Amino acid sequence: MVVGKLPDPTPGPGQVLVRVRAASINPIDTYLRSGAVAAELPFPYIPGADFAGEVAALGSGVTRFRVGARVWGSNQGLLGRQGTLADLVAVDQSLVYPTPEGVADTAAAAVALVGITAHLGLVREAVLRPGETLFVNGGTGGVGACVVQMTHALGAKVITTAGTDAKVALCQKLGAEAAINYRSEDVPRRVRDAAPDGVDVWWETLRTPDFDRAIGLLAPRGRMVVMAGRDARPELPVGPFYVKECRLMGFVMFKAPAEAQRVAAEAINQWLVEGRLRPQIGATFTLQEAAAAHRLQEDNTLHGAGSLVGKIVVTIA
Repeated sequence: MVVGKLPDPTPGPGQVLVRVRAASINPIDTYLRSGAVAAELPFPYIPGADFAGEVAALGSGVTRFRVGARVWGSNQGLLGRQGTLADLVAVDQSLVYPTPEGVADTAAAAVALVGITAHLGLVREAVLRPGETLFVNGGTGGVGACVVQMTHALGAKVITTAGTDAKVALCQKLGAEAAINYRSEDVPRRVRDAAPDGVDVWWETLRTPDFDRAIGLLAPRGRMVVMAGRDARPELPVGPFYVKECRLMGFVMFKAPAEAQRVAAEAINQWLVEGRLRPQIGATFTLQEAAAAHRLQEDNTLHGAGSLVGKIVVTIA
């Protein structure tokens, strides 16, 4: 990865040119950069899905924004689109959202992909209802921290795990009613204590799910969400799964229709303003340090370093 000069992008019809002030790093960046996720990429390729900044110019037909407006968004660096680790990025207006007053660009960038992912999974896929109980593995990760907070905001009870006592305390601060140290506690026993009738929704963040454990802890007609582990091939105990009338759902955020992502963004903006969603930023880098930012993400995504709590944000002057 190198930092250099490229021609400024020009917004096409229906596009907004955004002057990027902050971007964030996600596991998908690691997979795209390494080739683990096969994708046709422009060259030179600019990585990065998330952005926050202000509108610098408008393409023809853009009616939702004005020059100078603060905006945020995600879903870049994919499907042939250039990414966001740059001064300027041209984005389809359907994937751009207004940044609420009082919300920092770093916060908006940090919550973008993980927030939309969490909302899609909770609301569109699992249809989480008030009063239900949800379990999520890893309540301080990028997606996990959003799932904890959004579950709480939606009026449901959340049980989660973390690897240190400090992370357990953070999970509780984010809204978890039960937070379990998976290194020192018996997770299944603690989940049963917190949800004697089983959990209604199991949100799996691990790349290789333990379906035996998950199905054993699900309530009858429980739902399980999977959104990680592209190369995982775990065994699925079909008998216990169908006898319990469970449902398994998988989804990919960037394949969701723009309208579904907009609905998620509107809820995110509301919760940001209300203080019910607090983006967790674990490390901040400058654009010149982008390679180091990617290295930190790779160490935690692929090598289990455990050195990151929250999102990696890259600031761009």
